[in-house]
Amino acid sequence: MAHSLFADTSQQVSTVLIAGNKTATFNDKAEYSYEVKNPTDNPQVGIVSYQVFTETGKKLNAEVIKVNIPKKSSGKYDFEIAEPNAGFYKVNFMVNVSDYDDTTRRAFGIRPEELRSNHAMPADFVQFWKETRAELDNVKPQFKVTLLPDSTKDHRNVYLFEMKSLDGLTVRGYLTEPITKNKNKKFAVLLGLPGYQVSLPPMFGTDPDLAIITLNVRGQGNSRDVIHTMRDAYIFYHIEDKDKYVMRGAIMDCIRAVDFIYSRPELKHDCIMASGGSMGGFLSIATSALDKRIALCSAQNPIMSDISNLQGEVNWPLNDISRYVKSRPGLTMDKVMQNLSYYDTKNFASLLTCPTLLGIGMLDPIVPPNNAYIDYNNMTTKKHIIIFRDLGHEVGVPYKAYEGRWMRDTFGLF
Repeated sequence: MAHSLFADTSQQVSTVLIAGNKTATFNDKAEYSYEVKNPTDNPQVGIVSYQVFTETGKKLNAEVIKVNIPKKSSGKYDFEIAEPNAGFYKVNFMVNVSDYDDTTRRAFGIRPEELRSNHAMPADFVQFWKETRAELDNVKPQFKVTLLPDSTKDHRNVYLFEMKSLDGLTVRGYLTEPITKNKNKKFAVLLGLPGYQVSLPPMFGTDPDLAIITLNVRGQGNSRDVIHTMRDAYIFYHIEDKDKYVMRGAIMDCIRAVDFIYSRPELKHDCIMASGGSMGGFLSIATSALDKRIALCSAQNPIMSDISNLQGEVNWPLNDISRYVKSRPGLTMDKVMQNLSYYDTKNFASLLTCPTLLGIGMLDPIVPPNNAYIDYNNMTTKKHIIIFRDLGHEVGVPYKAYEGRWMRDTFGLF
């Protein structure tokens, strides 16, 4: 129903949907309360209904209730939605009454702790990354650090750093450190890793005990000297060869950043937290899995999660990858998925040994909760998950607040 821009919405029919618990995850049946408020002078006659779908859009449970809501009153309807199989489900709640039509889209989980991938880790996964790390170690880092002008912003020194990484590529980032008169002061480190095709600037913050590094991996931000793809093309750069795929170098760039931290005497080498969202979440998990020098891992909405199980579920990145495959004679999607199994977040997750924090949005169109939860279930280390039942490819303020407290408590920053 269309409304005037200046209409009094308090006098219009509205709905309130409340899940049975904070995370909208349940044991055997989802519970919701759906309220339809009718402040108008007209009775509202029609139906209230829901429809459940799998993450791939297959229709499942549905229920329709006929309603007659008197004027200036409300109707409240409690739903129990039974689903026998563990997993996450999409659900639409709909109201169709005399003066109002609306759909509220949500998702819920049933016993997500039972979710497991159908796709095994490659038998030589650990060896592949051991050899990759050995290649990196053979490249001299040649660290170059430049104090930037006007670098006392927010009481911090700001440094540009450059270093040689895998294949001899130069990558860059920024280090910001609190200005202190204590020459023996050592700072804990937040290693901030970038999202997809995001250029990370220096990060400031007010914590006097914390140095912050923002890294631009190859092909991103100020590290685009050699790899400078179009935005869509980055995800499939050299994807036909697992030894040359862009993410192989990007992960090594992150490990080289840990080498950089270790080269700095003013940084606490045993107090490093890797953190990032989306591609940065993927990089945080991959780096923390391969480099035991990282003490804490924080990952939000990590891409590449159970990637073989994304086919048919989401558009990105597989649509872009599929278009590329079709443009390359002789290349098949099966071959590409085989290569990508060496870059699957769930496989890195199983190698984590440091405490790990994972944040997911239940309405995420890029990293469906089924896939992200498989990462979590693969972790055998100390772990914690924060679920945002009403968010997509993002996390809320409570995540960053928890992350900050967790880091300070763990590193003893008081």
